Amino acid sequence: MSRFLTRDGKRLYGLMAEFDSPEKLVHACEAASEAGYTRLGAYTPYPIEAVWEAIGHHRSKLPLIVLAGGLAGAAGGFLLQYWASVHAYPLNIGGRPLDSWIAFLVPAFETTILFASFAAVLGMFFLNGLPQPYHPAFNVPRFAEASRDRYFLMITTKDRNFEPAAVRELLAGLGPVEVNEVED
Repeated sequence: MSRFLTRDGKRLYGLMAEFDSPEKLVHACEAASEAGYTRLGAYTPYPIEAVWEAIGHHRSKLPLIVLAGGLAGAAGGFLLQYWASVHAYPLNIGGRPLDSWIAFLVPAFETTILFASFAAVLGMFFLNGLPQPYHPAFNVPRFAEASRDRYFLMITTKDRNFEPAAVRELLAGLGPVEVNEVED
């Protein structure tokens, strides 16, 4: 629970500044990062790589999740065929060995692709926190403009350096259109 309250007495989620150009948003992200804030959220109508670099996004864990899914799929596909060919339904056809691993490679490859793709989709949803039908930023009336032509920077109360007065002063000094309190 946030220890900060809005002017209306509701829980404060953070402070959000609205900018009218991507250059101002990038400058604001750099300034907030230099000031020591780490729990930043930037909202733009299209991806801006400089914003990601400015707020210091970390490397994604998704490649490891996909690798684990692929390895599980390969092992599962191979073991399923081994069990079926050697233990459950052993058929000696043409004198070949029951555990002919070369014949197991193509189906094991297919299960590798299947499991890796499922891991990618589910991992992406999990890491992005989706589905998320509600976010406190939706409480800011002008936030709907984020999908058109406005750029927003939010510093949340989860940041260890968050002090409402200091954050408001920082954001107001960066030339925003306006600074809003975001209710939780």
